[in-house]
Amino acid sequence: MKTKILFVLCATIVIASCATVATGPKAPTDTEIVEALKSSFKETATAKIDRLDQSELQRACSIAAEIGKDLDPKVRESLQAKALAGVKYPADNKYLGDWKRGESIAQSGRGLQFSDAANTVAGGNCYACHQIDKAEISHGNIGPTLWNYGKLRGGSEPILKYTWARIWNSHAFNACANMPRFGDAGILTEAQMKDVMALLLDPESPVNK
Repeated sequence: MKTKILFVLCATIVIASCATVATGPKAPTDTEIVEALKSSFKETATAKIDRLDQSELQRACSIAAEIGKDLDPKVRESLQAKALAGVKYPADNKYLGDWKRGESIAQSGRGLQFSDAANTVAGGNCYACHQIDKAEISHGNIGPTLWNYGKLRGGSEPILKYTWARIWNSHAFNACANMPRFGDAGILTEAQMKDVMALLLDPESPVNK
């Protein structure tokens, strides 16, 4: 009888020990993680701490990625609709600027970095993710190739508006897209966006030759 009681007692201790090991230290909360990030972030003239604040859409995408699931289709549609509704199209209804300036913007990765001066003009850094002009052999492949973008699609008003909206806020078409919100986040000015548009759509741009 004593042996049986001792065995049960030992088994109970082992189970309790396993439970303790399995549980481990308490994981930090989302709030604690954000506070830790903000406390380690040094704000500069161009890199502000508010860039760590997530929008409703970013929070939804982060949660979905954390649990390894896609966004609920209805949530995705709602978020994309809100993003599209927030797009500001050119007041003068003119979409194309200078493709040569557009190429410079696409090449530039400066602006909004902790090492940039306050008056640094931001670029688009488009080549980091896309092939655009085939003359440029250094480019990323996170995004699709944009070579012959205008040649393949034409310059109709629907194409102009779609391309503008995609650059302004790509989340309007893909809620959890990696592409920066160039217009919505104020990275590029309206004039700069027109120049990038010209790079993609102007028939005289080398992109469409």
